[in-house]
Parts: sequence; structure tokens; C-alpha cells
Amino acid sequence: MKSSQNPHMFDVSVPDFQEKVLDMSCSKPVLVDLWADWCSPCVVIAPILFQVIEEFDGDVLLAKVEVDEGENMKLAGHYHVRGFPTVILFEDGEEKGRFSGAKPKHFIEQFIEQHSGKL
Repeated sequence: MKSSQNPHMFDVSVPDFQEKVLDMSCSKPVLVDLWADWCSPCVVIAPILFQVIEEFDGDVLLAKVEVDEGENMKLAGHYHVRGFPTVILFEDGEEKGRFSGAKPKHFIEQFIEQHSGKL
């Protein structure tokens, strides 16, 4: 479930979260997927997120945070994540919206369009 070779999708962890998510979100929206390998809804939503990001073709980035790796659970705690997957949209270094659980493609597209001021 690691991110693909698409340059608009990447794995992120505690040490590079500031640079790859918060700083990058000042130039374009960054969707952060907080997920776990043991989480069935996480497995369901991953390919849908990849498809949505590919269709946005660089206008939105996808950062994948595997909460079971290293100190990444600290990010889940910092952002008060209550369940997985939780998807948070960042712009200008700030959270603009979030949802939890597996959602259909049209929901994710609408979520991004509704919460992003840069599209």
C-alpha cells in the first residue's frame, strides 16, 4: 500500500511532515492519508485516492502516513485522529477539512473541490 511512482504521491513521516506537507501546502493543496496496514477501509480507499490524485494531475498532492511506522502515531495524536483512515486536506499550512473511513471517488473529488481555495 505504499504510494506509487507518481510524483504527486509520496510517503511522509514525522521528520519530513513540515517540509512535505505543511510547507508544500502553501503552493498547492496536500491531501494527507493517515492509514494502517491492518485497516480494511484503508486498503479500500488507497486505490481510490490514487485515482483521484492522478486525475487532478499535479494540482493536488497526496501524502501517505503509515501510522504504525516509527513515530508516525504522534502525527495521528497531534491531529486528534480517532480512526483510520483519516484524510486531511492542508492548504497554506493549515487543515481545511477532513473525513474518516472509505469513501467513493465522487465524494473525495467533491471534498477536495469544496475545501480547497486553490482549485
